[in-house]
Amino acid sequence: MLSAVNLRKVYITKEKQGIFRTWKKEVIAVESLDLEIKPGEIVGLLGINGAGKTTTIKMLSTLLLPTAGSIVIDGIDALKEPMKVKKMVNMIAGGERMLYWRLTARENLSYFGSLYGLNGKALTDRIAFLLKEVELEEAADIPVERYSKGMKQRLQIARGLINDPCYLFLDEPTLGLDAPIAKHLREYIRHLAVQEGKGILLTSHYLSEVEALCNRVYIIDRGALVLHDTPENIIRDVSAGAILSVWVSELQNTMLESLTKVLLPFEASLTVIKQSDGVELRVQSKQDVTALVLQHLFEHGVTLQRLEVEKPKLEDAILTLAGRAVAARETA
Repeated sequence: MLSAVNLRKVYITKEKQGIFRTWKKEVIAVESLDLEIKPGEIVGLLGINGAGKTTTIKMLSTLLLPTAGSIVIDGIDALKEPMKVKKMVNMIAGGERMLYWRLTARENLSYFGSLYGLNGKALTDRIAFLLKEVELEEAADIPVERYSKGMKQRLQIARGLINDPCYLFLDEPTLGLDAPIAKHLREYIRHLAVQEGKGILLTSHYLSEVEALCNRVYIIDRGALVLHDTPENIIRDVSAGAILSVWVSELQNTMLESLTKVLLPFEASLTVIKQSDGVELRVQSKQDVTALVLQHLFEHGVTLQRLEVEKPKLEDAILTLAGRAVAARETA
């Protein structure tokens, strides 16, 4: 298991004060963060730009030394024995970074594999295996600069797996990819966790991707932990609930009053929107009140034209949390 306790990172910057004087300023990137990743699970790390996600990943992958706190990976202290930990982890970034474009895929993997101490037949076999896994066998000897975005990202995954890491850090892995390619990569990420037992930390601005892949999610704001739970629990506890929209031809005031009373115990909000061809009833509630609303309408002889149920998403919960954080800062 990977365990980070009380992780903190502070940068010291210098700002000018007048022409000749400067003063030092502390910038807290990560503040007292506790985080765990178990083998075989995918954990999300979410937050708006500047929240501290990339800084956290760099510390976990030994690319950046924390100001305070501890990182232990499978019993090994990452701060005391970073070289051992480097062999157990790897990082994959989105976009088109971390590859040498003038080299071929095979040459890239050979170079990065040698950095981890692989050589000879072991390295050759590992490269052949990974090229097959990411479906780049036929393009293995073509310079990377001639690759499409999807091919480059698949090669990024092969590069991140060259040392067969126990823990993999994915920083926006599907950034800028077409939907079919992104879907394929998500399926492969799930395969790495479920079938190969790798612990994976995922950051992504595509919250539907996080919702579909992650077992648990850490949400941070300005480097500090805001919430840690499963996507399902976060959606249930933070979002305002599902939205039931019912379109009817007409609605009497007495019926509307009775429906309001029926929904009262469920703390559901009822909004009436008049349309050119009828009325839309919009009910928002954390509990499923669809059957209750429909039964009430039928009992009062109301004819339904259309019905839709919009379930809350992780994105809704994140936006709610972001709004609360901004409000708290403004109050402070």
